[in-house]
Amino acid sequence: MQMNTPWARPLLAAALACAAVAAQAQAWPAKPIKLVVSYPPGGTLDAVARIIATPLSQRLGQPVIVDNRAGAGGAIGGDLVAKSAADGYTVLLDASNHAQNPALRSKMPFDTLHDLAPVSLLVKVPNVLVVNPSTTIKTVQDLVTQARARPGEINFASSGNGSAQHLAAEQFSAMAGVRMTHVAYKGGGPALTDVMAGQVPVFFGSLASSLAYIQGGKLRAVAVTGKARAAVLPQLPTVAESGLPGYEVYEWNAVFVPTGTPAAVTQRLSKELAAVLQEPDVRKRLEATGAEVIGSTPAELDAFRRAELAKWSKLARDNKIQMD
Repeated sequence: MQMNTPWARPLLAAALACAAVAAQAQAWPAKPIKLVVSYPPGGTLDAVARIIATPLSQRLGQPVIVDNRAGAGGAIGGDLVAKSAADGYTVLLDASNHAQNPALRSKMPFDTLHDLAPVSLLVKVPNVLVVNPSTTIKTVQDLVTQARARPGEINFASSGNGSAQHLAAEQFSAMAGVRMTHVAYKGGGPALTDVMAGQVPVFFGSLASSLAYIQGGKLRAVAVTGKARAAVLPQLPTVAESGLPGYEVYEWNAVFVPTGTPAAVTQRLSKELAAVLQEPDVRKRLEATGAEVIGSTPAELDAFRRAELAKWSKLARDNKIQMD
């Protein structure tokens, strides 16, 4: 049967293209996969990458190579992946700044929603409101009362301007109707050090990095920022139940690929990641850091990141918070 009519040729071309995409997806992965981590070695995101890399390699039958590309609050790693070939071999492991950077920066090197396709939301980790034990702040209401009595006089630390910790505190201030002064550090480690030393009294720290210091008595935990209490600190109330109903802030880690990656590849990767997260050892290691293990579908991650972007865009707009 010959297809020489004008209408038949485009149909044949489309069919061949679809067959090529299907074949590519079926063969994936045929070589090592680069997992680009948008933050430096030693941090929480890097730890998550190294926890999942080996079991994911085993399930896919190819090495998963962790490649740290830190800088610009995660934007450097995101830009690298956004501009990579959409073939499933360059994958991004990103954090909360994925949705916060576009809200805070008027200029981005790539379009977050257009250039990066969602794969899976891996974990959500609440922040924890901690204070130096020498302060008289023991509850959320103590902090609100003191901040209202001394507008702008109470300092809070963060791991950097526009960081997840910074925005957690700004969201708290906006909802409580108080004003505190931001002290930005170059990373969560230095911020924690100065809070423990009494240089700055308040910090909305990562639960993963703060937990050991809380348990060791070097920090006083006041409340967690998640919707529910953290399993690793069940006695600690949430900010919402402590007088700010509706307050809910997480740091989160999720996987993305360049837009245009074959849907079959994205679905396979999402499915394998969900299976990895259900492995007992992986789940135990992640939950020990205070993480809530998720393992979402691409559609669920897309809805989540759009809601996060809307939330932080409103906060930035209402409070004139900009990074540039």
